[in-house]
Amino acid sequence: MNKVVSKLETWKEILIKNIPNIAIALIVLVIAYFASRAMNSIVNKTIGKKIKQKSVRDLVSRFASAITILVGLYLAMTVLKFDDTLKAIVSAAGVSGIVIGLALQGTLSNTISGVVLSFRKNLNIGNWIETNGYSGEVMDINLNYFVIKEADNNMVVIPNKTILESPFKNYSLTTKMRVAIECGVEYGADLEKVEKLTKETISNNFNQEAIGKEAEFYFTEFGDSSINFLCRFWIDSDNLLEKLKAKSNAIIEIKKAFDKENISIPFPMRTLEFVPNNKLNINEVANKEAS
Repeated sequence: MNKVVSKLETWKEILIKNIPNIAIALIVLVIAYFASRAMNSIVNKTIGKKIKQKSVRDLVSRFASAITILVGLYLAMTVLKFDDTLKAIVSAAGVSGIVIGLALQGTLSNTISGVVLSFRKNLNIGNWIETNGYSGEVMDINLNYFVIKEADNNMVVIPNKTILESPFKNYSLTTKMRVAIECGVEYGADLEKVEKLTKETISNNFNQEAIGKEAEFYFTEFGDSSINFLCRFWIDSDNLLEKLKAKSNAIIEIKKAFDKENISIPFPMRTLEFVPNNKLNINEVANKEAS
């Protein structure tokens, strides 16, 4: 019984002796608590203009808040002279961190990739991009995955790590897009007339002067049944769907213009020649077609 009383007396003396340190430590913790809340708000407002994803903003602000709390806890434990205890906690946290990091390697990789993607200026929500065989509008950049809405209204969910490690094409980075159309005309057509008519048709339906560009026209080859050409023109758009619509409209208008001027667009044909006064049996015809 005397030992118990003696021990309690010892603890009482230690407590009385450390009351100033305990008071200081409590004050430090209270200050750290309010400082962490203020840090959360400040960081959230500071990065709000740069990061549009709320989940990523919350992650960064909470991380800053946690750092503030940990600094306050470290100062409080230093005041209370718990250095040995603090070292033990740090050592245990280090070992646990390694184990958890190895177990969640893929998840952490996607999370870090999501944070990096959020800071990229050349990739934002609403952009129309093409990556990993998919093309569509960026709908969300989450901490774990990247969401693309394709032209057929289907949602494609891609891990952030895959986006970060793969090249992508962002159609929204420029406000001008070039459309290319390949076609062919009959060998008997007036080529100069074809070029002039095609350029006029494009200029009348797509205002090239407003964009500051000119339609380009090139004959490319002598084909099997046509002389082929390439026409390229510009549209004011940053969306791949608008490019497809412009190409479709251009094909319609060029076909109308050619029909009006009796310019034919050839299609593959097979010509059969029959030798006069000669009869061909079925096998001979089959051999001729095969050759």
